[in-house]
Parts: sequence; C-alpha cells; structure tokens
Amino acid sequence: MDIKPETPWDGTPDISARIIAAISRVSSVLRAGMWEFATAENLNPAQAEILQLLNGRTQGVRLSWLAAQLSVSAASASDSVAALEKKGLVRKARAEDDGRASALWLTEQGKGLVERMTTAVSFADDAAAALDAEVQGQLLVGLFKLIAQLQKSERFPALRACLSCRYFEPNVYPGAPAPHHCALVKAPLPIAFLRIDCAEHLPTDAAAERRNWDVFA
Repeated sequence: MDIKPETPWDGTPDISARIIAAISRVSSVLRAGMWEFATAENLNPAQAEILQLLNGRTQGVRLSWLAAQLSVSAASASDSVAALEKKGLVRKARAEDDGRASALWLTEQGKGLVERMTTAVSFADDAAAALDAEVQGQLLVGLFKLIAQLQKSERFPALRACLSCRYFEPNVYPGAPAPHHCALVKAPLPIAFLRIDCAEHLPTDAAAERRNWDVFA
C-alpha cells in the first residue's frame, strides 16, 4: 500500500474552512464592538440588532420580518420591540401597504442612537477602506458569490440586495466593466456598486431572484 509522505502542511484545514473561520472572527470583533456600545446604552444585543435592521427602512417593517432576520420566534422579537418602544427608540403604527397590519419604524431618538452605534464600529469600515481598491472589489464579488451559495441552503435571510431587486437587470452588457444594469437609475451597474442593503430596493419575484443569484453562484 502506498503511503503519502508527510509535508509541513499536513493538517492544514481546507481553504473553505479557513475562509469561514476568518469571517467568523471578523463577525465576532464587530459583534463585540456593537455589544460594548449596546451595554453602555442599556440595550441587549437583540435590541441593538433590531435598531440596525430598522435603520433606513422608511416604509416600516413587519414584526414577522424582524423575527426571520434575527432567527428568533415572533414572541421573542415582540418582547424586544416592546422594550424598545418603552425606551422611545421604536414606534408602531399601521402599515402603509395594509391598514389591518402594524409596522415598525425608528423614532428620531432611535435614528440618533443608530448613528452613534455606526460610529462605534467604524473601525471595521476604516480597515476595509484601507485595502487596495482592486482587493476591495475582489472581496465584494467573493462575498456575493458566498451569499449566492448560502441562498441555496435557504438559511440566509432576505436581503435588500441588488440581486433580489426588480430594478436589477443582469448581464445586459456582457464583458463590459459594468455588465449589469439598474433600471431605477437607468444606467450600467458596475460590480463595485452592487449593494447588500439598498433603501430603494423593491423585491422581485422568486424566479427572477434565483436567476440573479445564479449569476454569482
């Protein structure tokens, strides 16, 4: 029986495992920074994350959507929202698209708190901005490709990303530096301008979204 000789690199985890380990470490650092800020503001981590999720959503969001984003039960999300309402950071009102349902918005006080929270973890943005522009672009594309694969597992929550938006038109200009098109601004969409979270996002249908993510899969 042939026995492979040992090398100095035996036992090195697969590169996929090391990618996930690196992302996990970065996530831990970001979470620690956010939790440090949240604790100083008398918030728990779930409440801080809810404030971040509500930020920029001018049409309000449903409680069920928040629960899905947090991967918690509706009852658990409701308890966190109730605490934020008492603090004056979140308000509840009738949904604009359905008068029978309720939606949630940040109050002005809540918006101010989120702005301070963003500043508290700006060290991560500074670190990414310090990377070479080409590396930033490659990293962004790589993360979109990873998200595209995770979408197949149905474990990834819904995003207001370009690829799930009705305005996104993939590969309109194949081979060009800006291969895609945004029908909202009526202009070619460079890879470097793809968004994970866009305030102007309008959900496309499920079939179109799958096709769009397949562009990066």
